[in-house]
Parts: sequence; structure tokens; C-alpha cells
Amino acid sequence: MLKIIFQGLAILLIALTVQAPAHAAEVLTLGDQPELFIDHTFIDSMDKTSLKLWNPSEKENVLMFDKPWEGRYCGYATILQDGDLFMMYYRGRPEAGVDGSDDETTCYAESKDGINWTKPNLGIYEYNGSKYNNIILKGHAPFSHNFAPMLDTRPGVPANERFKAVAGTHKLGLSTFVSPDGKHWKKIGDKPIITDGAFDSQNVAFWSEPEQQYVCYFRVWSESSIAHSQFKGHRSIGRSTSKDFVNWTPTVEMTYSDTAREHLYTNQTLAYFRNPNIYIAIAARFMPSRRVISEKEFANLGGIATYSKDCSDTVLLTSRGGTNYQRTFMEAFVRPGIGLNNWSSRTNYPARGVIPSGDENMSFYIQRNYGQNDHHLQRMELRLDGFASIHAPYGGGTMTTKPLTLDGKELILNYATSAAGSIWVELQEPDGTPISGFSKKDCTEILGDRVERAVIWNDSTDLSSLKGKTIRIQFTLKDADIYSMIAR
Repeated sequence: MLKIIFQGLAILLIALTVQAPAHAAEVLTLGDQPELFIDHTFIDSMDKTSLKLWNPSEKENVLMFDKPWEGRYCGYATILQDGDLFMMYYRGRPEAGVDGSDDETTCYAESKDGINWTKPNLGIYEYNGSKYNNIILKGHAPFSHNFAPMLDTRPGVPANERFKAVAGTHKLGLSTFVSPDGKHWKKIGDKPIITDGAFDSQNVAFWSEPEQQYVCYFRVWSESSIAHSQFKGHRSIGRSTSKDFVNWTPTVEMTYSDTAREHLYTNQTLAYFRNPNIYIAIAARFMPSRRVISEKEFANLGGIATYSKDCSDTVLLTSRGGTNYQRTFMEAFVRPGIGLNNWSSRTNYPARGVIPSGDENMSFYIQRNYGQNDHHLQRMELRLDGFASIHAPYGGGTMTTKPLTLDGKELILNYATSAAGSIWVELQEPDGTPISGFSKKDCTEILGDRVERAVIWNDSTDLSSLKGKTIRIQFTLKDADIYSMIAR
């Protein structure tokens, strides 16, 4: 009898195994927004290729913090783009002091090209008896300490709330300000919107189109208690979300893909302007008590001892939404550089904002010489989509994508090769079989350096015959880099 029962169970188990469908691999969609090779989202396998982080080029100093209400301790800069105008906000602070002091102001500058910036005399607030200044917030302690504006892109947002800002410290929480023009601001509500955090940094928010909600990223500490406001453990990043910018979800600390914990000061998370599904976080990495410059050396640069005992640099984090950052690269994105000026505490902090600077380049900004009399903002430049790339050495290698569909008639690459280098592209069935007419031998060799070029097979770029078909793309590279790909 027992034998019959066991045989019956075995037959049932086999039947269930046969009938249960295998979980199909996720099929991605490649459309007209560039997919950047900054993480492994589209990558299935690599053979002798790797993801390479690209360090930006150092460009001109674009803004000196040289007004009496600005000074050595300006900080927490934000750059927004509204049409053809670039708008900059930053804390004005001539002397060191407690966070949220009355001597802090919020200042404004603007530019048409992201290179040449002016400080308009706005006539909004008095400073030393004159309104001849660029101050847009004053006398609202503690909010000028870390006032962080955003341009609200949510459909249907009221005109008088096109601009929003969050600001506050751990004692009061984060509060909301709104503005119709980005210059004249008013505080909304008597209560803070988020209280579960430390907030001792620049705290940033934006409307997420793919998540269809507001997201806010702000300072917490990794070993803090219930309110995240005890300063214990590592400086970390928390996240909260909202549908209306009024009611926010409980704070969740971000994770970092099981990488080593480091102090992350500012996070500067934003939706990438060419693909809002990709969140870019150019963050300040803080190294407490890691001294490079002596007190005497820093005094010779005009600094005070308190700001000589630590050092900082800039790192790149990314996210596709949710509560995890990808730390694909642990190496510095921007190093402090030669000399002693940027080896002091709290310098090299990035401004929030990545903006186009021409058809082939983009810019962001770094604070330099913090705590010194020549404290300023420097522009950094990368090629479009050029944070990172799929890289192959001279010996060559391949990268094969995960299964995907093409929502477009052409496959367009942003790439660079050496004079001896090359790129070949093969379209494959999900099992790796070359698709007839789109194999490597059918592909025209790609070489040069272009931010956009359509791939050619048999003298044609047309991929209409593959619409709706699940495929893989295999890239064969030699001494070459691919930064992004688009189907358009």
C-alpha cells in the first residue's frame, strides 16, 4: 500500500514539474531614450570587456563666492534648467558657525550657457542696508542652511508652485517652499513634511516620471535610532516618497549593493536629463580624520584649523528607482587634484545638477577651496552620456545584452575607438544564434568617435523587420568604448 502511495506521489510530482512553466527571463525594451552603460541593467555577459568609469575634464572656474554675504563657507549649490535659462542656488555664509544660523542666506545666479554666470541684483532682501544683491532668502533660519530648489515637472502643477524647495535641520524636519519664478519664495504650511531624518546636509527632491511620485533623498545615519536623528555610524542616505508633496512615506535607508560602507555627505540624486529612468547621484565621499594638510599649511591658505583634519572627493552612484543605489564604481569620480587647496575638509563637494553644454557634451559643478578666501565653483565636463562605458582593450572582447526588444527602426550608438580600434554588432536570437542578415559578418565596421551613429548591416540601418521580436545584441570591440545605445 505504501509503495502505491509513493508511486502516486512521484507521478504527481513529475506531472507538476512538467506542467509548471519555467520563469521566462525578463525582456527589456530599448527605445528612444539612451540606455547608459553605468550599471549591469542591460548587460548579460562580458568576455574580456569591462565597465569603465570616466573622469570628467576640469574646466573654468565659473563662480567666485566673493560677495560680503557669500564667502568661504558657501555651499549646497543647486543648478536647474528652465527653458534656455540655467539657474543656480547656493548658501551664502561668510563665517563658520552652527547649522541654521541667522547669518546664512540663499543666493542666486543665472546663465544662458552654463559657463558665463551672473549674479543679478534682485532687490528682494536687504543686506547691510542695501537691496543691491542676489539674495533670494534671508531671515528664515534655519532654512537657508540647506535650501534646495527643484523645478516641478509633474503634469498639472499650479503655476505658482512651478518651483519647490525643501529645507530644514533635524530639530525641525524638512519644510516646503514654493515659487512661481524661482526667485520669490514663500513657506507652505506650519508643519514639516518629513521629520524622520537627520537632514544635516543638502536634501533633494524631484518628480519621478517613471515612478509617478515625488521622491526625496536626504541625510540619515546608519546606526541612528527610530528618528534617524542620532549622529551615529556612517553618514547615509534615506528616501521618502509622496503623491502630493504633502504626505510622505516613512523613511527608508538606501542600500548600496553590498559594497563597503563609506560616509556619503551630499547625495545630489536627480533624474538624468536624457533618460528619467536613470537616477544619477554625484555624491560627496567624506573621509573623517583622514588628514593630508596640516593646520599650519591650511592657515597659510587662509583656512582655520577645524577644516584641516578631514578630506573628501566625489563618487558616482546610480539607481533605477526604489531604495537601492548601484555602486558600480568604488573609485573616485572626481579626485581632489594636485596641490593642497582641495585636500581640506568639505571641499570637492558637487553641486546638484547635470546639464547639457552643447550637442556633444554635458557639465556639472564642483566646489573648490572650501573654507578659503578664494572659494569657488568649477565646471566639469563629460561627453554626452559619458559617465561610463563598455570598454575593450587592444586585444578585444565582447559584451552580450540581456533579452530585449527594439522600439525603433535603427540602433544608434554613442562610441569611440582608437585609430586601430573597431566595433562590430551582431543581432542574435535569445539562444545566441545570429539572426540572418544581422550577423557580425553582415555589419559594417564601426570606427571613429561619435555621440550618435546608426549601425549598418548589408548597407541598411532598417530594423523594421525585427519589431516586437525578442533578441540579444552582441558587441565585439577592440580598443573601443560604447557609452550608450538607443533604438529610434
